[in-house]
Amino acid sequence: MKQFLIALAISATLCVPTMAAFQLDNRYQDNDGDMVADIPSDPAQQLDPSTLIFAYTPVEDPAVYAEVWQEFLDHLTAVTGKRVLFYPVQSNAAQIEAMRAGRLHIAGFNTGSNPLAVACAGFRPFTMMARADGSFGYEMEIVTFPGSRIETPADLKGRNLAFTAETSNSGYKAPSALLKADFGLERDRDFKPAFSGGHDNSILGVANKDYDAAAVANSVKARMIDRGVVKMDQLKTIYTSQTFPTTGFGVAHNLAPDLQKKIRSAFFSFDWDGTKLLEEFGKSGEAQFIPITFKDNWAVIREIDAANGVNYSCH
Repeated sequence: MKQFLIALAISATLCVPTMAAFQLDNRYQDNDGDMVADIPSDPAQQLDPSTLIFAYTPVEDPAVYAEVWQEFLDHLTAVTGKRVLFYPVQSNAAQIEAMRAGRLHIAGFNTGSNPLAVACAGFRPFTMMARADGSFGYEMEIVTFPGSRIETPADLKGRNLAFTAETSNSGYKAPSALLKADFGLERDRDFKPAFSGGHDNSILGVANKDYDAAAVANSVKARMIDRGVVKMDQLKTIYTSQTFPTTGFGVAHNLAPDLQKKIRSAFFSFDWDGTKLLEEFGKSGEAQFIPITFKDNWAVIREIDAANGVNYSCH
């Protein structure tokens, strides 16, 4: 069923209790029940660094995104009075570890790694990108190349399918749950998995026929087509999921409360008009930052994690 709701597929088909697995690491407290780490009440445990480190989720070309984000970082400096540096992370794991270790203060964690960042790194997400009308989100697509003889996900049996990384929602978690729930297909048993390391690698791999198919975020695909990295006629979509939340942006839990307020203010007061941020993310429709909550907006992602047996133990 083309647009089958993942949450229903998980509850009805896999019989997994929703959200039961999620919990914060024992170094964090959640006294208000919002599912994210509380700000430490002891001022001695709060951070107010002279330099703030910002990282965007590791997708596509880090050098491109350092330039794309610079105008926003300049605005962040003006609002907070702090120097702000862009940190080009190479993996979701490295990004989470940097925040857990206190080396990363503000970040955008991708959809799939958001729960792990909240649980293990004390990440407090409060915003995501949205379209001008307030709508938001992206879809997971399973793409192949013309002539592959793959017309539906059922045709993936006996073929290879590229994922990005096991922490990615659209690049691994969602397609794994969907393929099992809707088509009875499991990795290794029914198809051979490959891990490309990124949505751009997966898309290029399919376009060049290195992979039979790949599970990718269509927002990344749209930006790559717009930039001419791949052509639309090199790819064929055989499955499109329901809409998921995009990258969640937020702060480390132990930043001083006044600083957290200023950072929030910087996101919501940023004028996108004429910026490189709009030039880049406008390719997939985004034009503003809107408020979100982890408890509500990431509920379906936690359900997918539960279906995949994800646990949030922190090492």
